[in-house]
Amino acid sequence: MIKFFLMVNKQGQTRLSKYYEHVDVNKRTLLETEVIKSCLSRSNEQCSFIEYKDFKLIYRQYAALFIVVGVNDTENEMAIYEFIHNFVEVLDEYFSRVSELDIMFNLDKVHIILDEMVLNGCIVETNRARILAPLLILDKMSES
Repeated sequence: MIKFFLMVNKQGQTRLSKYYEHVDVNKRTLLETEVIKSCLSRSNEQCSFIEYKDFKLIYRQYAALFIVVGVNDTENEMAIYEFIHNFVEVLDEYFSRVSELDIMFNLDKVHIILDEMVLNGCIVETNRARILAPLLILDKMSES
């Protein structure tokens, strides 16, 4: 089960955070700081899976953005690694070459995409067409 989902830039600034288990706001900032520090300090040659406290971190770097997913011990690391890639492919398809600015200025749409893919910490959808369908309907409604 996914515990949290983070998008972070190389400077360590959180661009998106979504928690699927309750964590106090004070603990969130501390958790994010420690998680970001542990992922950013690793080299490209090191593994993208990290054992951290009572869960695992799976991260992937795309240009200047890191996507970090915290999962419980029973979750398959490779499945989450592929889920991250699928999420980025969906963003790429919707935004036509997604960038950090797209995420910053369209945070609501990024949350909709993530919510279509993950429900209560479980991956429920991976089909790009089905994930993007609600957003495309919203876009058509806003145009008219």
